[in-house]
Amino acid sequence: MTSIGGAEMVDWNLAVATATRLVRPGPEVTRDEARAVVAELRRHARTSERHVRGFTRMIPDGAEVPDTPVLVVDRAGWVRANVAGFRELLAPLLGKMQDRRAGTPGAGVLGAVGGKVTGVELGMLLSFLASRVLGQYETFAPLERDLSRGSGAAAGGRLLLVAPNVVHVERELDVHPHDFRLWVCLHEETHRTQFTAVPWLRDHLEAEIQSFLGATEMDPAALLERLREAAQAFAGARPDAERGDEGRTLVELVQTPEQREVLGRLTAVMSLLEGHADYVMDGVGPEVVPSVAEIREKFQQRRATGAGRLDAVLRKLLGLDAKLRQYRDGERFVRAVVGQVGMDGFNRVWTSPNTLPTKAEIARPADWVARVHGRGGEPGEGE
Repeated sequence: MTSIGGAEMVDWNLAVATATRLVRPGPEVTRDEARAVVAELRRHARTSERHVRGFTRMIPDGAEVPDTPVLVVDRAGWVRANVAGFRELLAPLLGKMQDRRAGTPGAGVLGAVGGKVTGVELGMLLSFLASRVLGQYETFAPLERDLSRGSGAAAGGRLLLVAPNVVHVERELDVHPHDFRLWVCLHEETHRTQFTAVPWLRDHLEAEIQSFLGATEMDPAALLERLREAAQAFAGARPDAERGDEGRTLVELVQTPEQREVLGRLTAVMSLLEGHADYVMDGVGPEVVPSVAEIREKFQQRRATGAGRLDAVLRKLLGLDAKLRQYRDGERFVRAVVGQVGMDGFNRVWTSPNTLPTKAEIARPADWVARVHGRGGEPGEGE
């Protein structure tokens, strides 16, 4: 792994240790209850595969697609898995940073200190997220038994279901546990189907992310200046005429213009993936989840309000509010397109990178239909 003077630029082990030490404890359950939850989530994951494939028609009957693992994990397991994914994805960027700093006097000491600082910061971020994620299709996961290691493993994907978080939310919402667990699995299985049914999607997404990382400003002075401007924008220190940054997250404010261009394309893809999962979850739900209407209503309220004031601030700074918009805008796009051209017509979106919607088309689905199908939509479609 990338290192300077023998010290890793990110102390990944420290990141795991920090996150697992700070993460909130899960809900109280007996050992038998925990085993039952794990077994049921695994069973629902298998059942969801059949429901999602039948509804989306993305995988023809009899077609062979890559099989990816389904892992039921606790919060610490989710942390270790995501650290492994970060190591895999950030390796090119860290290599670039190593080349830039290799000849710097004192690079070994700076690398060791910086690696530990970054490891603690990453651990703190993961501890915040680890109690909130219900499930995740880990697109860039290394195929390795040890979730904490990423070096030298073949690239692949796996579905993670975070058992304590599922139990916590079902209790908090006071919904039927069995229905809620199946409902969660339907959403996450849709993501698994997206990447297993569309072979080019993973490579396309990785290329976009690497383009984003490649545009990172390596000059510390330039990055500090952008951070200073971002802090002033959030504090209201800049005159209104100069700002133009209201509504952006801290992550967006420190981006270069090149990164913002790439981010627009990434936002469109993520809106499609998240919105499609929500659409499928709601489409399959009424047939197999008896209390789906109650679950959906309560879960939407939870998404919108968060867990409190601090949670709302952190969501804003980390860009998680933008993710909530992706669910909403993407689901609206999918619903509008399916309404116009049917499910098979919508599935043209998976043909190639050229048929993916742009950020503007996510907001105006009729424009995507006109471009891909050669016909216009109804006035106001998707507004």
